[in-house]
Amino acid sequence: MTATTAHGRPGTTAAGRLGALARAELTLLVRNRTSLFVTLLMPLLMVGSIGMSVDRVGAEKSGLTVLEAVMTGGLGMVLVIVVYLNLVPAYVARREELVLKRLRTGEATDAEILAGTALPSVALTLAQCLIMVGAAVAFLDLRAPRRPELLVAGLLVGIVLLAALAAVTARVTRTVESAQLTTMPLFLVSAFGSGLFLPVEVFPERVQDVCALLPLTGVVELVRAGWLGGGDAGELVRAAVTALVWTAVSVFAVRRWFRWEPRH
Repeated sequence: MTATTAHGRPGTTAAGRLGALARAELTLLVRNRTSLFVTLLMPLLMVGSIGMSVDRVGAEKSGLTVLEAVMTGGLGMVLVIVVYLNLVPAYVARREELVLKRLRTGEATDAEILAGTALPSVALTLAQCLIMVGAAVAFLDLRAPRRPELLVAGLLVGIVLLAALAAVTARVTRTVESAQLTTMPLFLVSAFGSGLFLPVEVFPERVQDVCALLPLTGVVELVRAGWLGGGDAGELVRAAVTALVWTAVSVFAVRRWFRWEPRH
């Protein structure tokens, strides 16, 4: 569908521009075997690692079964890997190849350019999460989501947060290769401090207080409460506020400091 510009020439709609950007990005993703591996297979491998870690520590300390801890942590791992780890090198590559600079000379806004680049990763994330939940309920005898609205809200906030953090990380990443290093701090902090590999409840109380303030902890708590139920209103509000504050700060940082020009 087209619109009309101020000069009477046919233009494009925001939806059309986003769709075109997403299709182009999906084509590049399919052609890149490394990115495709990270997107489709690495989350499954990490879920297996979560299972071994939770089994050693003892999920009973958090009031969860091993399977519940593995699957809810697995959803968080999908968010980190498919959105964050995949988007940082994508943004860096498009910047260094002058793709972002050229796109800014067209009709697309800055937000549309970044969102269009992220859309394939977002779609794959939602598809993988849906498959994981469905498979766990159908084949692993795990309970169906108790509060699906919380589960969906947690996933959506997590996607926006990690996409924004990916753009922030791309700001300080010089090359696609160096993205493996610049993404590692957030990945490790989230994996071990936000309840992905290890439930936060297994840590001492003071450590739990620190972990509660990490970027992804609120998202994981919302996802876990949405799937398994439980959690009092105060804890859920705190988790939501933490996630939303981090999201707002990350979006502000992208709008203020994202780099559109190549670094070389």
